[in-house]
Amino acid sequence: MLSIAEQLDQIDQQGDRNRGPSASGSGGGNQSTVRQRVRIRFSKSGELRFIGHHDLVRALERLFRRAQLPLAFSQGFHPKPKMSFPLALALGIEGREEVLELELVEALSGEEILARLAQHPLPGLQFLSAEVLPSGTGKARVERVVYEISVPEDRLPMVQARIDELRRRSELLLERPGQRSPRNYRSQLEDLSLHNNRLRMTIRVDPQGSVHPREVLGLVGLDDLEADGYVLVRTKVELASEGRRHRGDGQSS
Repeated sequence: MLSIAEQLDQIDQQGDRNRGPSASGSGGGNQSTVRQRVRIRFSKSGELRFIGHHDLVRALERLFRRAQLPLAFSQGFHPKPKMSFPLALALGIEGREEVLELELVEALSGEEILARLAQHPLPGLQFLSAEVLPSGTGKARVERVVYEISVPEDRLPMVQARIDELRRRSELLLERPGQRSPRNYRSQLEDLSLHNNRLRMTIRVDPQGSVHPREVLGLVGLDDLEADGYVLVRTKVELASEGRRHRGDGQSS
């Protein structure tokens, strides 16, 4: 069985052989006038969770070239594909519905994009949806995220007791390197609960810095779980526009 690195090398080699004008975004003049932004949801699991964010970006670039997606590139001496991630996933964590946005120089439907990507699978990576964004749509901004991890049954009472204690707190002070004083992260931890032997945490994302899921694991005495083989999973990435829409739906019902 090939390692992740070997699989990525294969993708790179095949992408170089298959690369054409449309894949590099360097086609004719008519193509260069098109600017289509696409929002893609994908999952990252298995061994691929041990690939860091920068390696993931390179892997996706290779995949997109191999799939002949007409990527738009930045200007300058070292052009890069116009691709962005509103919230990178930390090393070792699986993601169930991650978000990336890219820009194309040729109009494609979401269905066509997914069909092209499906022809070039990479174990642990699944593309779930591709949405063509209306012109003028702002960049994605993450409002909240949800993480889950399985909890051994014999530790459930202890975890529930610590959850109850955290809920009673009016402050959640954490001190990090480089900070002059502890910061209160209580308002960011919107929910912390057990569901079917799984710990679930909902965290509101703050541009100034958010509480990390592994910090929450430490607060409930579960910071050793990942070393024992349990997998931390980011199950949901909610964008600001989605949050407003969901709240609006709730108010109208």
